[in-house]
Amino acid sequence: MNKFKFEKLIIWQKSMDFGEDINSLTETFPDKEKYNLSSQIRRAADSIALNISEGAIGQSNPEQKKFIGYAIRSLAEVVTCLYKSKKKNYIKNTQFDDLYEKSYELMNMMSAFRKKII
Repeated sequence: MNKFKFEKLIIWQKSMDFGEDINSLTETFPDKEKYNLSSQIRRAADSIALNISEGAIGQSNPEQKKFIGYAIRSLAEVVTCLYKSKKKNYIKNTQFDDLYEKSYELMNMMSAFRKKII
């Protein structure tokens, strides 16, 4: 049923799941963070999949590489937000460790994908 090129990309599928993990996590943040850290980390996490899909649709290889670069930058933003969340005691060390590992795996996959683009 996948009609769009990006739907077949494992990095897109994993980034979609990662975005949902982040979304669920922020449900536990204090209300005072609704328009601050919660919003920031959600937007950055969503931006990963959005940039992967945008780069995959009818773009030249240099354009696709550029959008994967944007996705990697968004992932770095998520990791920084995870650190801030940990420092503010909004998340447990186990939650941080799990999402940090998922972030690192996704970053490595995106970097390898970007290198494969000719």
